[in-house]
Amino acid sequence: MKKIFRAFGYPDVVWFPKSEHSFLTFICISFILVMFITPYPHLAMWAGFLFAAYAAIANDSIQTIGTFIASNQDKKWWVLWIFIGGIFFFTMLYSWITLDGDVSHGRLTSKGFEIAPTEFHFLQVAAPIFLLILTRLRMPVSTTFILLTSFAATPAAVGGVLAKSMSGYILSFLLGLIFFLIVAKSAKKYFVGKAKFGWTIAQWITSGTLWSVWLMQDAANIAVYLPRSLHIFEFIAFTSIVIIGLGLLLFYKGGRIQKIVTEKSVVTDVRFATLIDFIYCIILFYFKLHSKVPMSTTWVFIGLLAGRELGMALMNTGDNSISKSLKLGLKDMTFALLGLIISIAIAIGVNDELSFNSMITTMPEEFLAGLVKFFSSIGL
Repeated sequence: MKKIFRAFGYPDVVWFPKSEHSFLTFICISFILVMFITPYPHLAMWAGFLFAAYAAIANDSIQTIGTFIASNQDKKWWVLWIFIGGIFFFTMLYSWITLDGDVSHGRLTSKGFEIAPTEFHFLQVAAPIFLLILTRLRMPVSTTFILLTSFAATPAAVGGVLAKSMSGYILSFLLGLIFFLIVAKSAKKYFVGKAKFGWTIAQWITSGTLWSVWLMQDAANIAVYLPRSLHIFEFIAFTSIVIIGLGLLLFYKGGRIQKIVTEKSVVTDVRFATLIDFIYCIILFYFKLHSKVPMSTTWVFIGLLAGRELGMALMNTGDNSISKSLKLGLKDMTFALLGLIISIAIAIGVNDELSFNSMITTMPEEFLAGLVKFFSSIGL
């Protein structure tokens, strides 16, 4: 197993080292705790939310604020926290006020997710713990698939999420490839020396906008455990817990999974970070308008990074060769697919109406129908 991880560029990933004892202890205690509280819906609801908030923040940090963290290493962590935490609060507040207590920006009103759970299965509450384990291994898996699909009522709901996410990967890969094929040479020529202060302002604006748009898509991943309409005390608890988690994330500069960003070419340059955030923001905003079906923003992000890395390699302007760029993209996609397989297994284990046969026969139809609808909407 170690050889497999080394082949994908993870020489330091080992199983059960002494330094990991505290983490493994936490995981074991968490599973035992979930086992005892699952029969009590109100406790299970908040426990699932707490684990999901922690896991989603830890794993999804690479997407919206990964490049922001990488290119602002010289800034005080609490300055970044005020900025990121403030945007989170007001983005959630806007949804809560305008959508009658809903903090998911309408993502949980789509078919299959519109009814809040009144009782929980062990795997639903434990799903974020599996996500924590994968995050520990620096795998950029989709929190949408692992968390949301455990609440999906039908294969159609899973197929719709998968179709939107795969179309997002394809679109972001192509845009990243084409854009950086065009600008790579110019960027290498003009992006030399220390960036002017104007680029820092531009990056904070694009990162802040991206963070807000991303929350409109991914807040559903942790809000799925809670009532679809939160009263004021539930809203305060929801926002406070996530803001504290963001503070810890920024204090530790993104954690281990931040390497998914820093191993790519020149992402610590504020000018390149701004370009990445700008393209990513446009893609997410398009999908926000496209439909209310939840999607995996992780797949969109790794598609964008893969396209960008390949484009820069083809133009000989990046830090990595074409073969290494393809290897990095393949590695990220492999781990994303692993997360998908785990999430489908959890969904089947939770829902008696779902089975392997039903997923095989029904989900591909919904998936293909979703892809056709997407490509038709962009005129292809």
